[in-house]
Amino acid sequence: MASESHMPAPLCLIENIKGQLVANQEALKILSAITQPVVVVAIVGLYRTGKSYLMNKLAGKRTGFSLGSTVQSHTKGIWMWCVPHPKKPSHTLVLLDTEGLGDVEKGDNQNDSWIFALAILLSSTFVYNSMGTINQQAMDQLHYVTELTDRIRAKSSPAANGTEDSADFVSFFPDFVWTLRDFTLDLEADGTTITADEYLENSLKLKQGTSPKDKNFNLPRLCIRKFFPKKKCFIFDRPTQRKKLNQLETLHDDELDSEFVQQAAVFCSYIFSNSKTKTLSGGIKVNGPRLESLVLTYVKAISSGNLPCMENAVLALAQIENRAAMQKAIAHYEQQMGQKLKLPTETLQELLDLHRACETEAISVFIKSSFKDVDHSFQKELANQLGKKRDDFCRQNVEASSDRCTTLLVEIFSPLEEAVKQGAYSKPGGYRLFIQKTEELKQKYFQKPRKGIQAEGILQTYLKSKESVTDAILQTDQTLTEKEKEIEVERVKAESAQAAAKMVEEMQKKNQQLMEEKEKSYQEHVKQLTEKMERDRAQLMEEQERTLALKLQEQARLLKEGFQDESRRLHSEIQNIQRNMAKPRRMCLLS
Repeated sequence: MASESHMPAPLCLIENIKGQLVANQEALKILSAITQPVVVVAIVGLYRTGKSYLMNKLAGKRTGFSLGSTVQSHTKGIWMWCVPHPKKPSHTLVLLDTEGLGDVEKGDNQNDSWIFALAILLSSTFVYNSMGTINQQAMDQLHYVTELTDRIRAKSSPAANGTEDSADFVSFFPDFVWTLRDFTLDLEADGTTITADEYLENSLKLKQGTSPKDKNFNLPRLCIRKFFPKKKCFIFDRPTQRKKLNQLETLHDDELDSEFVQQAAVFCSYIFSNSKTKTLSGGIKVNGPRLESLVLTYVKAISSGNLPCMENAVLALAQIENRAAMQKAIAHYEQQMGQKLKLPTETLQELLDLHRACETEAISVFIKSSFKDVDHSFQKELANQLGKKRDDFCRQNVEASSDRCTTLLVEIFSPLEEAVKQGAYSKPGGYRLFIQKTEELKQKYFQKPRKGIQAEGILQTYLKSKESVTDAILQTDQTLTEKEKEIEVERVKAESAQAAAKMVEEMQKKNQQLMEEKEKSYQEHVKQLTEKMERDRAQLMEEQERTLALKLQEQARLLKEGFQDESRRLHSEIQNIQRNMAKPRRMCLLS
């Protein structure tokens, strides 16, 4: 996506048609053309809270996402706007504006829960927008976060107890940003000025106690702390007088409250500088086509009555990309062989050496483009396909050599054949003259370049086909005694047997070379696979270490606040992470 002109205005990505979520093909087509990594920022919140205005600011525009000016919810479904990232060259900023939560016209919140879940699944930064302060009412309105484990599955197979480790969610959940609109309080605590982030942390503190009321109070706070280790908070004054709010799209910054303008600028700067590239488990950076695949997979799961599963979505994406990576590797191999291979080759080894060099490049192309190749099935298939390509080139090499040698033999020996037909050698001493001429023509044949690996075999086949002619000339030569003729016949037989033995030896040598080549190909696949597994393991260890560090920080906070039960539960999760980190690496060889 070279410039903003590719998408001058937002487009609905996921339509909400009578409560059914449907992916918009036009929007998916735009995503499929974005080859750059994407930074995905999604915003959710109650309707009529100014979400769209913030998204337009991130897009650098006053208009775009529909603001609306009535008590009705304007945005339906999830709308998308793809623009060049202002601070990350060669990245695309994907802005997702969601329909307002809690719209009374919808009748129930089932649809809201799915919109909320999709915004989390698709984004790398998740913005929750609300009005006023963070009080219990604001927390109650954020009940969607407490339903996430009922809406999203991290793995296709849950643990034995039927629950999922929150660490599985943390590994792919986005960063959390809470934007508080029309904030009127002073940021103070115990007479000391605090930051917006400290205000958020204070608001997320838990209550001691086990009563239902205490549990209801703690539940949304626990979920936010558990699922979103990285949190940020921004406060905004009212942008202008209430009567002018419906004119926000037309008002310039100098017509808005200066504090609000500054706050909006700080918010945008933070998002531009700190929002990460959307990344899947294993460090796989998401581009447009990958985001398209995630949208399709999640919407399909919801439409079919299933829970969106991150692991399944990644595996579905891996199937698509690994197949494409395999085709890309095969195309690279074919292109390189087509450019460098000149048939026929003088020796089989010349062909095999070129094949191995091109194969090594092809495997490298596959390794770079593939991910999560379960059981290495695609790499095994690639190995099989490249093996078939090698065998096909060997067959073409044999055919090219055979055709070249046959053409040469016709060209070189046709005058001799014509002389035989004219009876030039049916005379006393004709046999020795015929043998002498044959040897001369054989030397001429051997001197011709690029005959290939069939040079000896095709010659011997040709000479064998002319044995009856040679024998007739021998028998009619009156200058030779019967004894000399017998000796000559034996000599010819011996030469023929020697040539046959040599051909068998050559065939065995070629078969041995092919077997050695297959072993070298296998070792090359294993070598590059091992290197990739080491890189993947290092990436996984980094992710686990990062998750572990976040869990330890949360455990320390819980202990400090005196929540022993929650601390013990978290300790169990920490032990699971540590056990996973300690597991030995298992190498799955290609077979």
